[in-house]
Amino acid sequence: MTATVRIDKYLWAIRVFKTRSEAAEACRSGKVYVNETQVKSSRDIKAGDSIEVRKGAVHYRYNVIEPIDKRQGAKLVEQYAENVTPQSELDKLLAPVETIFLKRERGNGRPTKKERRDIDRLMDGF
Repeated sequence: MTATVRIDKYLWAIRVFKTRSEAAEACRSGKVYVNETQVKSSRDIKAGDSIEVRKGAVHYRYNVIEPIDKRQGAKLVEQYAENVTPQSELDKLLAPVETIFLKRERGNGRPTKKERRDIDRLMDGF
């Protein structure tokens, strides 16, 4: 296709971000690195470049196979980018969230007064 393409267009095209605006914002806030250098959204990339993107706690890594500026279907993405994210980073997606979340069965409605007091007692312990 093209020899070089903007990093924000590329990240949008290979479906790392849902919108190009999100990709540009990630670049602006320092969450995107090309060849271990923090980049702005206007940075051009070429085949062979290494990209690291931080989304939440996970650091995704990609190798550019071919620069592309048109959004691709999910099945075609592997023709343009190789996902080399280590399994240890992907395991962070499965890690339990470190917040307290009380789950109520669907259809039980709102807590009764007694259940509310029990919840408040539990929360006071934290």
